Amino acid sequence: MKRLLTLLAFSAAAASAGTLYLPAYPASVLLFDEAKGQIVDRIPLTTGTPMSMRLSPDHKKLYVTTIDHNGIEVIDIASRKVIDHFELNTPTTQFRFRGGAADPQGKFFYTVTREIDKRPEHFDIKPARYTVIDLEQQKIVRTAPMALEDERSNRLSFEVSPDGRYLYQFGSKIKVLQTSDFKVVDVLDLESPDSPGMDDIHLGGDLNSISQPGIRTSVFNSSDPIVHNHIFGIAHLNLETRQVDYDPIGPAPGGMAGLEVTPDKKAAYTIIANGAFGNKRCEFWKFDLTSNRVTQRTEVPCRTRFSFGMSSDGKKLYIYGAGFEIEVYDAATLKWEKTWDLHNDITYAGMAVLP
Repeated sequence: MKRLLTLLAFSAAAASAGTLYLPAYPASVLLFDEAKGQIVDRIPLTTGTPMSMRLSPDHKKLYVTTIDHNGIEVIDIASRKVIDHFELNTPTTQFRFRGGAADPQGKFFYTVTREIDKRPEHFDIKPARYTVIDLEQQKIVRTAPMALEDERSNRLSFEVSPDGRYLYQFGSKIKVLQTSDFKVVDVLDLESPDSPGMDDIHLGGDLNSISQPGIRTSVFNSSDPIVHNHIFGIAHLNLETRQVDYDPIGPAPGGMAGLEVTPDKKAAYTIIANGAFGNKRCEFWKFDLTSNRVTQRTEVPCRTRFSFGMSSDGKKLYIYGAGFEIEVYDAATLKWEKTWDLHNDITYAGMAVLP
């Protein structure tokens, strides 16, 4: 009987466990089985080291941009194989990526590139431009200039509307551009009467775990126009109607390592950092999303660089990056459980968690 219960418990754990897609040096994506706690497969990349990873809206493909030859590789999730790859570099020209998103039909990849041309005695570095890459023709088909304020922005992220007509650019403001010519047709500064006292709202990385088709769900930071008291919360942007709903949570800390939401959408976790150098202090924060309140805090060792993730069932929290290991914490107690040794260095291109 005891053995049967053990087998049932193991089967339940295996059924709920997922697969982590981890970008790795020198040129591959590792598949890590949560139940086994080990790497079970490696997808080699032809065009170099992964720089960014982005799931398609239907979560059937994984788009990987690489840095060695500035290429794009498309991984089919079902077969776990690269089904397409190409590079943009030529013997005399290089292109540097900055973010990007594929359209829902998987025909075009919208990004920002900077062209670097090799001359006999120097390199010409051109201004950054909006870029459309045809994934079938495997080449750049259109570019357009960027506003200087956008070109200087350190972090931009993008989303394509469900009909493919508009490109949403997330920065200090949300800009809506036509994909046909990259003309700005709307600017959502989020200083709306529906949420009085909010300005300078910035939406961060997309939360894949709670996103729905046509909805961009992200962390946002804001400050009031009088005393500039910074708060953060969760924003939901409808990519068809451009309506934004806000759920403020509380005072914004000095830094946040993303926000991970449980599959039932009732709780969320982040790692916050306040202070710097010897005075730096890091904590796990757990939020109750039904009341938008912090319900639990626990100090966690600070790292100079790291990424934050969550298991597919929402029961484990991961700290990884800048090394060969993934530290596993229990989401209920926020206590360290174990450390997985990957025996391979991984990059900062993110983590995809899939069933």
